[in-house]
Amino acid sequence: MIIDSHCHLDYPSLYDQLDQVINRAEKNDIKYLLTICTSIESYKKIELIVNKYKNIYGTFGIHPHETKNHIEVDKKFIINKKKENNKIIGIGETGLDFYYNHSEKKIQIKSFIEHINAASELGIPIIVHSRNAEVETYDILKTEMKNKNLKVLLHCFTGSGDFAKKILDLNCYISISGIITFNKSDDLAEVVSNIPINKLLVETDSPYLAPVPYRGKNNEPSFIKHTISKISKIKKILEKEVINNTSKNFIDLFDIN
Repeated sequence: MIIDSHCHLDYPSLYDQLDQVINRAEKNDIKYLLTICTSIESYKKIELIVNKYKNIYGTFGIHPHETKNHIEVDKKFIINKKKENNKIIGIGETGLDFYYNHSEKKIQIKSFIEHINAASELGIPIIVHSRNAEVETYDILKTEMKNKNLKVLLHCFTGSGDFAKKILDLNCYISISGIITFNKSDDLAEVVSNIPINKLLVETDSPYLAPVPYRGKNNEPSFIKHTISKISKIKKILEKEVINNTSKNFIDLFDIN
């Protein structure tokens, strides 16, 4: 049983052929999928998806790129949206992206904290995007976690070993995408080798970041096996052990049966 902890099934390249995408995923032993929200428009499709497919769960959140267009989305707004559907099991993706800076830093930070507060009150995990913002992401999480019961998943991790150690010390989970299969992923492989298996999840981030040998093509959940295979080589354990542990970690984190 494999679980894709982060995909974007509402994006046209997947949504327009979703039955076929899900069928291919099931043929590759992928039992559950978590489709991730990035905007209010995104959420409209996610609701349709999770209501149609028994094995797909969703999240609600505003991607840091989109925060300037969603100023009204505060803690109360997020909580109300989650309560509309019991298959919404996470908050995000949220966080900080100072690489593109599509939204101003202060707007991203404010939105990130609103999401954290909502996730804490709801008692469900927050899915964090962090790019070129390791210091700020860590500082915010460390500060906000002091007085909150917060469950955190750093998605599509490509950060430094130091950042990984710091967020693991905060009891966060880390999810690895197809980037780990890329030719120039030696530094990331070194980081992954030191992440405890009981803190690892796997994801596709599809339709982005297709793993080798599909790099450059549209990604989809069925391709996640290549990421699992690479992790097993890095950590020198069986693929079955990667699958069993990452699936258990997902189930424990998101509290699904």
